[in-house]
Amino acid sequence: MTNGGIGEEEKPIGELFGQLIDEGKAYAKAELGLAKAGAEAKADAAKKPALLGGAALLFLIAGVVVLCMTMALALATLIGPLAGGMVATLITFGIAAVLGWMAKKQWEARK
Repeated sequence: MTNGGIGEEEKPIGELFGQLIDEGKAYAKAELGLAKAGAEAKADAAKKPALLGGAALLFLIAGVVVLCMTMALALATLIGPLAGGMVATLITFGIAAVLGWMAKKQWEARK
């Protein structure tokens, strides 16, 4: 049977749907592969900066510990070792509380 003079044989609707499904699956697999490749490339690019950032964070934490210990030792000469350590601890906890409160306010403000 001809289709508008094209001379092409009509395919059954079931066969056309089967072909459409197969092509759709192939397209979806290709898109998934492309998305996966893009994600892997971004992850590879982020590895070194993440490691350097983690190392910087560790040194930052070490610096804060040294600062707190220095503050406690300096206060120990003025008010005694236990009191100096307690005052340094309270100051550190106070700073942490203020930073936590600021973070909470920023978190709530973004909604």
